[in-house]
Amino acid sequence: MSTVKSKNLQVGTDATATNNFTIYQPSTPDGTLRIGVGNSDSPTEVAQFTSAGMVSGATSLTTASGSAPSYSARAWVSFNGTGTVAIRGSGNVSSITDNGTGDYTVNFTTAMPDTNYAATFTPQDGTAGTAMVGGCTHTKAVGSVKCWAAYVSSTVNKTLYDTADNNLIVMR
Repeated sequence: MSTVKSKNLQVGTDATATNNFTIYQPSTPDGTLRIGVGNSDSPTEVAQFTSAGMVSGATSLTTASGSAPSYSARAWVSFNGTGTVAIRGSGNVSSITDNGTGDYTVNFTTAMPDTNYAATFTPQDGTAGTAMVGGCTHTKAVGSVKCWAAYVSSTVNKTLYDTADNNLIVMR
């Protein structure tokens, strides 16, 4: 293996600078690695990394098609809400508080920047003939969101209910 020492490494030789990428260190070294678009003499930064990982960049998703912007989930969780609450899978969720029958508080690992996020909660139950509804309270916190699950029928209005399959997604 050989080592190449350079402050700039241009990937691409296209005459149109925007078709090239440059991996570089800033003129005053600060322990970061940067990726830019353009030729090595004057790249426009699109991402910055430290030894801990990405610091900036990735402002759009590359898996989307069309011209509308694409946004990723800021938090998500799938959990069993019967008995002792058990998280099956999650992202940016540290724990779930069981507040009582069909009443849960989902706690975020990293708080949202404000309460202007959208939260969608869907409880599901395998019991035949049970129509499930769910939602999140209108009073949200930056560190958590409170959700509820209930069943309804032709003879019963909303009755809080512990469900085995609950899913929450938070977008911002």
